[in-house]
Amino acid sequence: MSLHPRELWAKCYSRTVSAERVKHPEPDGSPGPGVDDASIDHAALLAAITEERDRLAAEKAEIHDRNLRTQAEFQNLRRRVEKERVEFHEYAAEGAVHALLPILDDFERALKVEHANSDYAKGIDLIYQRLVESLKKLGLEPIVSVGEVFNPHMHHAVEKQETEDAPDGTVLEDYQRGYNFKGRLLRPAMVKVAVAPLKDRD
Repeated sequence: MSLHPRELWAKCYSRTVSAERVKHPEPDGSPGPGVDDASIDHAALLAAITEERDRLAAEKAEIHDRNLRTQAEFQNLRRRVEKERVEFHEYAAEGAVHALLPILDDFERALKVEHANSDYAKGIDLIYQRLVESLKKLGLEPIVSVGEVFNPHMHHAVEKQETEDAPDGTVLEDYQRGYNFKGRLLRPAMVKVAVAPLKDRD
């Protein structure tokens, strides 16, 4: 804590006077009586004031620096908590959507099977489309894989096929559709990938 200049002078003056009394003790050894201003070593008093000022300035600078660090840490903590809060609300439905993916897979497999009753097939397709649209509103994003270049970050190759009909590394078939959730990978696609015939690899 900084002192008023008058308080600082009084404190150093008292210290200097005390030092003078010790220098000039009474005959019985006790500290001497008070000294007048004429006997005060003003250079020593100035040095004491300067020393005390420097000490207080250093203390003030240290407290200021500590305060700045505390404020910076608090701001970082607040930003981190806010980021986590936003992410929590943003991706709160991710787990529920992921749990519904096997149901989408079952619908897609069912739709690939021909049914004698066309109305039944249309009903299945309608339910599937409504489910997909509802999940898209929550953030589900189907990954388009067929015809795209194999990407290990979003594709899982379960089969490779030599072919000259597609460039090497092209996805030929989607065995299980992949999905993103609000731009973040939710499930990689399981795919068949084209590879160049052995005679063309040299």
